[in-house]
Amino acid sequence: MKKRKTQLLILALVLIITLPAIGLTAYKTLSKNRTPEVRITAMTSTESTIMANMIAELINHELGYKTTLISNLGSTNVQHQALVRGDADIASTRYTGTDLTGTLGLPAEKDPQKTSRIVKTEFKKRFDQTWFPTYGFSDTYAFMVTSNYAKENNLKTVSDLAKIQLTANVGVDSTWMNREGDGYKDFAKAYGFDFNSIYPMQIGLVYDAVESNKMQVVLGYSTDGRIPSYDLTILEDDKRFFPPYEASMVVNNDLLRKYPELKPILHRLDGKVSLETMQKLNFQVDDKLLEPSVVAHNFLKENDYFREEKTNE
Repeated sequence: MKKRKTQLLILALVLIITLPAIGLTAYKTLSKNRTPEVRITAMTSTESTIMANMIAELINHELGYKTTLISNLGSTNVQHQALVRGDADIASTRYTGTDLTGTLGLPAEKDPQKTSRIVKTEFKKRFDQTWFPTYGFSDTYAFMVTSNYAKENNLKTVSDLAKIQLTANVGVDSTWMNREGDGYKDFAKAYGFDFNSIYPMQIGLVYDAVESNKMQVVLGYSTDGRIPSYDLTILEDDKRFFPPYEASMVVNNDLLRKYPELKPILHRLDGKVSLETMQKLNFQVDDKLLEPSVVAHNFLKENDYFREEKTNE
């Protein structure tokens, strides 16, 4: 009887010692085998939602990782804080000029390459984040006219608008009128002329206004899908008045260290979405009413998920 009690006591001690170790091993094994999850932010804009879906589909299709979209974030700062707090891993759309002056608090810079170098360096140093190369498009304010009006008045650059400053009706985003640095007052100083008839309005109304000839010149966004569909011509900002707003993704380096196989996959989107392409993708969502996820899927499928980049991975 005493011998049996001794045996039971020894068994109990063995279980007390080994069970936690077994449990820890099982937990480690489970964690190792768990499918990685990548959390991707999107702002409220159409292009941000499209690009977030494109990143998610690329990761899921090529690596089989689970992806979660954190959508409808209202500003660049909200996206930034989500990454800094560790609530998200990838910000789908960040813009060089916006983050240079906003997130980093540095002076505005007109040169696109210099702006890009600064944000890449500072984001790595301050936040341990990688600022990826541009997708290939910039989303900035842009003056535009109908193609017919451009031909009739020989308009190619913003400086050319001086020729019609007294006769043209000009529709602009109402928030632009009082912006500091790149608003109307600074524009007039930079280009040396004022418009005689300028009408502040909601940004969404300017395209219909110029298409119907109620306005002859409007200030819109360069990636808007209505630009090609309304046959509008973007005038070259020949004095580089508007800061560069090249679009890129930003990724927490913790994610890239944990899953290094992600980096070459994400780099497949470097330079793959031109301004014209982004306009077309936005148009499919805003005018054709396709879901952003469908537009992103179709674009990647048409381009075979940019698998030619595998040779560089």
